[in-house]
Amino acid sequence: MSVRPYRDIQRRKCRQIHVGPVAVGGDAPITVQSMTNTLTHDVKATVAQIQALERAGADIVRVSCPDEESSAALKDIVRQVKVPIVADIHFHYKRAIEAAENGAACLRI
Repeated sequence: MSVRPYRDIQRRKCRQIHVGPVAVGGDAPITVQSMTNTLTHDVKATVAQIQALERAGADIVRVSCPDEESSAALKDIVRQVKVPIVADIHFHYKRAIEAAENGAACLRI
């Protein structure tokens, strides 16, 4: 019994998956994720923002892939960062295929 039972978090049992090397769900520790707000095709700005998120403690970072240019930029972005990149796909199956080919650890459609 806790001093403040209303603050106790009861985690729902679920399957564990991996986003790149990061375990999510199951008995894995809670992960911190964030999303960039730069134009993904601006590789320099996006990488700078991801590296700042890495330093702040983010475990997973999402980037938007609304067009072909953004999906193609993933190849350069993934090479320059340490955290797994999740491609946030917007309504087009081709963006998902391009993102997977360019190194995204996971897709969010």
